[in-house]
Amino acid sequence: MSHSGDTGAGTITTKVPARLDRLPWSRWHWMIVIGLGTVWILDGLEVTIVGNIASRLSEDGSGLPISPAQVTGLAAALYVAGACSGALFFGWLTDRYGRKKLFMITLVVYLAATAATALSFSVWWFFLFRFLTGFGIGGEYAAINSAIDELIPSKYRGRVDLIINGSYWLGAMGGALLSVLALNTDIFPKDLGWRLTFALGVVLGLVILLVRRHVPESPRWMFIHGRPDGADELVAGVEREVEAETGRKLPEPRTSITIEQRRSVGFVEIARTLFRQYPRRAFLGFALFVGQAFLYNAITFGFGSILVTFFDVSSGSTGYFFAAIALGNFLGPLALGRLFDTVGRRVMISGTYIVSGLLLFLTAWFFGNGWLNATTMTVCWGVILFFASAGASSAYLTVSEVFPMETRAMAIAFFYAIGTAAGGISGPLLFAELTSSGVVSDAVIAFCVGASLMVLAGLVAVFLAVAAEGKSLEDIAAPLSVREEKAGRTDTDTADATAV
Repeated sequence: MSHSGDTGAGTITTKVPARLDRLPWSRWHWMIVIGLGTVWILDGLEVTIVGNIASRLSEDGSGLPISPAQVTGLAAALYVAGACSGALFFGWLTDRYGRKKLFMITLVVYLAATAATALSFSVWWFFLFRFLTGFGIGGEYAAINSAIDELIPSKYRGRVDLIINGSYWLGAMGGALLSVLALNTDIFPKDLGWRLTFALGVVLGLVILLVRRHVPESPRWMFIHGRPDGADELVAGVEREVEAETGRKLPEPRTSITIEQRRSVGFVEIARTLFRQYPRRAFLGFALFVGQAFLYNAITFGFGSILVTFFDVSSGSTGYFFAAIALGNFLGPLALGRLFDTVGRRVMISGTYIVSGLLLFLTAWFFGNGWLNATTMTVCWGVILFFASAGASSAYLTVSEVFPMETRAMAIAFFYAIGTAAGGISGPLLFAELTSSGVVSDAVIAFCVGASLMVLAGLVAVFLAVAAEGKSLEDIAAPLSVREEKAGRTDTDTADATAV
């Protein structure tokens, strides 16, 4: 590696990306997956618990003078607003100050806010710390997706990213079952059970914090931001560890990259990169995020009320049904993730979106004709979400790998904010009345809207998805600071970008 020093800007040539991508799977990679990936479990736990404990929080004796509509309406909207603003704020800081600093800070923000929520003594306090919990979680999405993609070898990147994003549903499943236990007044008093569910989130977060201390900074971020020696030492240490573990010498890295080091990228340059240099990729990201956001709201936003309203399920039992569809959501990325690296991104992204949309149309038809009961409806949803969850996770994978390194965290944050706002704000506004009206045809309309947007997003992916499987991040989108003209893009995307 040639460079002009570890602290100042200059031109360097490095093999760090190729060295990381040629590594076989090892204990070091498992440490990254566990340290970074487990936060999605917390997010799933958070969202599900709040939805399921709404009825208990609003009862007399809960210790909080709040209505069910305030818990599932205003508090949920504030959590979403916090997640959107946290993603954008921390996403910008992640690209500027590094992945490690920010994935530690965002987890601390989440921990402090969740602990404060458990101690809520008034409605304004509960609302404030729901917003701040979302603020931390949104920041996690940007900091962690960028770190995972930059540390995981290219041939495993698709499946690892999908499974990690899909682990949200492990948390959702745990949250659904935990809320059944926590709301049992034979075990916990009314004013204690809901507080303990939040306290559990804090305990899990502290465990994750301990593991995450060992996850390193992204060497890709380091060599661009004036720390090439640190990047080199870090990768050399991992190489020694992997060689000792496998008992085999690693092959020589085949490619190098020459870049102009820089400290930061401004918002104007980020916007220009996303919308002028890569407009087709930006449109793809928008379509994928909005499609999955509306499908999930069409199915899950009114999940409890649909079971109660149309199938006479008791409100205390909806947690068991939710756990069943959460399992389908987790199994999808787990079973299909590998195919995104082997069959390829375009086929799998478009396929999972279109199949889940068509299955939702079919379910809407069955439901409209009165052919379903609570169990068969849940089975239908579980099957739809098996495919939809893999598709939704691939939306995160897509926006985290198809834009230049310097803009990665901000790109993830931007599309996450769009998808979350569409799903968490527009979705409930559109679907709440439709799914809670008690009129079958209204719920059918809600399902068909979600299904239509999912199919449309799948069709966009047929034409615009990037064949990123097995490719180095630098070949999918050359860093803005790269010195070579070749800028390593795939053939399908050369029309999407101007020369670097």
